[in-house]
Amino acid sequence: MPNSSEGSLVFETALGFVGIGWSANGLTRVCLFDREKERVERRLKQLDVTSESHQVVPDWIATLVRDIKAYALGEEVDFSSVPVDLAGVDDFRLAIYDAARRLRFGETTTYGELAKRAGQPGLPRETGQALGANPVPLVIPCHRILAAGGKIGGFSAPGGTATKAKMLALEGVAVEPAAVPQRSFAF
Repeated sequence: MPNSSEGSLVFETALGFVGIGWSANGLTRVCLFDREKERVERRLKQLDVTSESHQVVPDWIATLVRDIKAYALGEEVDFSSVPVDLAGVDDFRLAIYDAARRLRFGETTTYGELAKRAGQPGLPRETGQALGANPVPLVIPCHRILAAGGKIGGFSAPGGTATKAKMLALEGVAVEPAAVPQRSFAF
């Protein structure tokens, strides 16, 4: 469970460096899989994630780090119990994120179907935009959402759709690569 501390941490996994930030209420940021630690650190700083040189890492964060490392090695991990702090996120995105969190390891759906599950039928494009702004990818598993027809769709982490395809492959899901590999967004 979260405690009163807040901070950030960058750590290495089999897929690259990951950055996370947290508040007293839960996880606030996840910056996925980059080859360069410095880029992850800069991204966290640009996102105004708290960084303290002598921070105490809460037990739930230590568990999350262990679980992300295990995930990057291909182990089945369930992130649904990780507390998230989505302060300031609008109701539409909260509904989309809640529906996405219900997807289990290796389970995928489409943007349109996720919109329906979130009580927002007919809004696949807006759903994709909400997922593109997801502050805690992997914990809110936006990589499990595909475009219509089982196409890969987009992904805003470093490496874009290639990273999304790798993550899905770790979960036993094969998808067709995008015709032109999408690079990450500059959010």
